[in-house]
Formats: sequence, structure tokens, C-alpha cells
Amino acid sequence: MVPVISVSELNARARALIEAGLPLAWIGGEISNFTRAASGHCYFSLKDERAQVRCVLFRNRAQLLDWQPANGALVEVRAVATLYEARGDFQLNVEFMRRAGLGALFEAFERLKRNLEAEGLFALERKRPLPPFPRTVGVVTSTRAAALRDVLTTLRRRMSSIRVIVYPTPVQGEDAARQIAAALAVAGRRAEVDVLVLCRGGGSIEDLWSFNDEAVARAIATSPIPVVTGIGHETDFTIADFVADARAPTPTAAAELVSPDGAALLRRVNAVASALVRGSQRGLERRMLDLDGLARRLRHPGERLAQQRERLEQLRIRLRREGLRGLEERRRQVQELASRARRSQPDMGRLDERVRVSALRLARAMHARAADWRASIVQRSAALGHLNPQAVLERGYSIVRDAKGSVVRDTGALVPGDPVVLTLARGEADARIEGVRKP
Repeated sequence: MVPVISVSELNARARALIEAGLPLAWIGGEISNFTRAASGHCYFSLKDERAQVRCVLFRNRAQLLDWQPANGALVEVRAVATLYEARGDFQLNVEFMRRAGLGALFEAFERLKRNLEAEGLFALERKRPLPPFPRTVGVVTSTRAAALRDVLTTLRRRMSSIRVIVYPTPVQGEDAARQIAAALAVAGRRAEVDVLVLCRGGGSIEDLWSFNDEAVARAIATSPIPVVTGIGHETDFTIADFVADARAPTPTAAAELVSPDGAALLRRVNAVASALVRGSQRGLERRMLDLDGLARRLRHPGERLAQQRERLEQLRIRLRREGLRGLEERRRQVQELASRARRSQPDMGRLDERVRVSALRLARAMHARAADWRASIVQRSAALGHLNPQAVLERGYSIVRDAKGSVVRDTGALVPGDPVVLTLARGEADARIEGVRKP
């Protein structure tokens, strides 16, 4: 007995058979009943004069198209045949769609790409770095192209000081490729720019076909000036993009690639200038603090002499005070002795004589003590005077310093011919060592 299967299982088996028996293929036909759903998916029929088939182009692949499909357009689709199980509809899941007749162009594109890549024209090691700060930028494009306005506007906005030289050439048409190659050659011979921008706006593959020409590719490869391409939109790739030293997705992006950002550079310069000012100010303040510290540590010889004079004056006052105190003590003792003598009623004559003699001895002792104090004061004053560097110089001595300003204390530090500076009691003199005698 033949087993009974469900409709779902039948459709699943049919789908598996269709997908296994009909691999990925290119199918050509005319679009009809084209609709784009709110989800972004595209639904249409592909037909010829004898049959038609349902097709679906999902949103993620429809976004890659650089043209708008419409009813009546002849197209070629790369698709997988399948079965929509929910309704049992045979359909094509489209992966890519192009206008009919582009297959030969794609084949020519891939063939030229393989040949040039085999020659090494796409190799990364032959690509030259772009100048970071170009003074002059060359633009190879049509003078009527919107791409030229975009490039000029971008260069003026980013770095208005950049000089621009335009090498006009058609960018579309039968003879465009030859003229583009000629313009690149002219720019190379003149050598008046630092970098070249080869650009044009977006378009179909036919519009951009001039940039897939072998002559243009070889002109870029042999150009002595680095070349940046900005051709079409971000999804467009040409042979010129692979050969160029750098590729930008749009003409505006190409202009940004070859020009520094003037505003960012100005901000960087201002930041560096501010950092330099802050660093200089901190260094100056640090050195001012060091100078103040050294000034506090440095003491003038006059200040030391003033301190010694003040100390000497204090000693003189203390000495005088001690002398007066001793004299008062002696006077008090004399008065006490006189009082005791009067009370004891001794022999006044003999006591008077003793008192007179004691007074004389006391006076002599006082004078002698005072003389000793004066001699000590004079001796200390003389010692202080000898310690005064100016007094030493006044006696005919001098201070000898070498070329570095250090005081010379040993003849071993000198050799004949050395320059020295002599500091005298009044002024300084330059001298030179004629001979040295060891001690």
C-alpha cells in the first residue's frame, strides 16, 4: 500500500529536489508586476515571450543595487530555483540583478583585473604614501562635473591654503579613457602638484566604464605623482581604484584624504603653544624659587662684621656693668669696715693708716683690673680686625683666583701660562702665571 504524505511534506520534498537539480544560475528576462514591500523586499515576475517565473529579491541584496528596477526592464539575475512551501509556488531567490547586456562588461572587467593583478599593479608594496601636508593638489576630472565642485569645496573647507590645479578631461564617452590617461600623463610631466585626485560622480557601470580601461590603469601605475581615486559611490569599484595609491569611496572623501584638517591642526598648534607657555612659566617660577633660596643662604661679609661688632658692644657693656658692680661691692665693704671700726673704737690713727693703705691698694687694684680689661678689649678688637678680609688686603696681601673663580691655595693647582685674577684692597687685576715654585 502506498503511504499517504501531507502537503507540507510533499512541498518540502519538491523544494529539495528543485534546489538539488537546479544550481545557482544566470537567467535573463523582462521584469513585470514589480512591487517593493514596506519591509524592503522586492517581488516581481521574470518573463520572456513564452513563459514567466516568480522572483523575490530580499532587502539586504536590493540595497546593493545602484539602479532602480522597473517594469519592462530587461535584466539578468543570478538566482537559485526553489519552492515557496507555504503556497507551493515555484520561484527564484535572486542574489544579484544587473541590466541585460552587462555580462560581457563584467567578463571584460574580471579578465583585465586578473591580468593587471598578475603583473603586480595591485600590489601593496608599490603603493606610495600620500604627502601629509601637500601644497598643491591636482584634480583630473571634467570641469562640468559636480565632483569637481565637491572636491574644491572640501579642500577650501579643510585647508584653504592648498593650491588646486585642474587637469580637465571628459570622464564619460567613447574617447574618455584615452583623454583621462593623457591628462594623467600631462600632470606627471609638469610635476607641479604633490598629489593627484582622479574623480567623478556616481553612475551606472557603463558611465564608469572609462575607469576600467587598461590605458587609464597603466597611466595611474606609471604616474610619478601619487594618485587617489574617488569614483562613483561607496559600492562602486573600478580598475583605477585597484591600481591607485589610495581609494576613496566618493570625490568628497578623496579630497578629505589628500588634505589635512586645518581646524584640527590649529587646535593642535594652540594646545602645543599653551603647553609651552605653561612649561616656561613653571620653569621660570621654579628658578625664581631656587634664586630666593640661594639668596637666603648667601650672607655678605659686611653682615658678619656687623654681627661681630654687635657682639663686641654687648661684651663691652657687660664688662663695664661688672666693673661698676665690683666697685660698688668694694665701696660697700669699705663702708661696712668703717662702721665696724667706729663701733669698736679702735686706734683711729692706726686704722686710718690701714684704711688709707687699703684704699691705695684698692685703687691700684681697680686701676690694674681696669687696665687688664682694657687690654683684653683692645686685644679682642685687634683680633677681630685681623679677621677682617679687607684689613688683610690693606696690609698688602691679595687673593688669587683661577679662571673658574676658585681661590688658589696651592701652587700645585697652577701651571705656567694660567690666567688668574688678583683681588687687592681696592680693585682687581688680571695676571698670568710665569712660573711656579713648589713649597
